[in-house]
Amino acid sequence: MIRPERTHLVRTRELLAQDMGMPMGTFRNKRPYSSPGFPDPISSVGARVLLWDGEQTAAYLAGKPVPALPAPGGSDDLLDRQEAAAEVGVTPRSWDSYKTDTRIAPHMILICGVEHWPRGTLHAFTEARPGKQSASGRPKGSSNAIPRGALRDSVTALLDAEPAITIAEVCAALGVAPATAQRALTQLRGERIAHLMKAEPRLSFTRAADRLGYPATVRRGARDVAETAVKAQTGSGS
Repeated sequence: MIRPERTHLVRTRELLAQDMGMPMGTFRNKRPYSSPGFPDPISSVGARVLLWDGEQTAAYLAGKPVPALPAPGGSDDLLDRQEAAAEVGVTPRSWDSYKTDTRIAPHMILICGVEHWPRGTLHAFTEARPGKQSASGRPKGSSNAIPRGALRDSVTALLDAEPAITIAEVCAALGVAPATAQRALTQLRGERIAHLMKAEPRLSFTRAADRLGYPATVRRGARDVAETAVKAQTGSGS
C-alpha cells in the first residue's frame, strides 16, 4: 500500500542501488535489502516488482531510526495487483481481467512502472457489483448489465485469465445473473475440452479438463457440451 502523497518517495531496486552507490550487479548479488533491520518493502507479498519507501530507506542508510509509515485504510490508499485482488475478493489472475473494467481502468496509477489503484475505486466497484446482492440470484426484474452479443467474448477473456473462475466471480465482473454466467462458462469449457480432444484423439475428457485447469466441480455440464461437440465433429468428418 502506498499513500498518494508519498509516491515521490518510492524506491525500486535500481534506485536503491544508486542511493547506496552500488553497481546493480553487486546489488543483485549482495541483496542488501535482506539485511536485518532493513525496511520492509511497501509492495505486497508476491509482488513482481519490489518497492520501498524512500524516507524509511534513507533513514536506515543514514543509521537513523526508521520512521513508521502512515496507517492503511484510507480511500485514497494506492493498492498493487495482489492488494487490489484481495480488496475485491478475487484471485490476482482474475484481477487481471477485472482491471480492464471501465469503472476501474481510468483510475489506474503507475508508480515506478507498477500498476496501482485507489482503495475507494475498488470499494465503489465492489458495492456496485450485482453479484454482491445475492449468491442465489439477481433481484426479480433486474437485467444483465452486459449486451448478450458481447457476453461470450467477455466470459472468454475471464476464462483465459482464470480457468477455475467461479460463477460468482463472473457475475461480479460482468453484472450478469448466475444462470447466465453458468450457461456461458459451461458452454465455453465444453467447447474447449472438445477442441483439445479433437486435436489429441487419445485424450480422455477428464485428462483434457485437467490440462485446461477446470475443477472437477464444474465439469458435469461441460461434459455434455463436449460430447455433443465431439460427436458433431466426428459426424461431419472434420
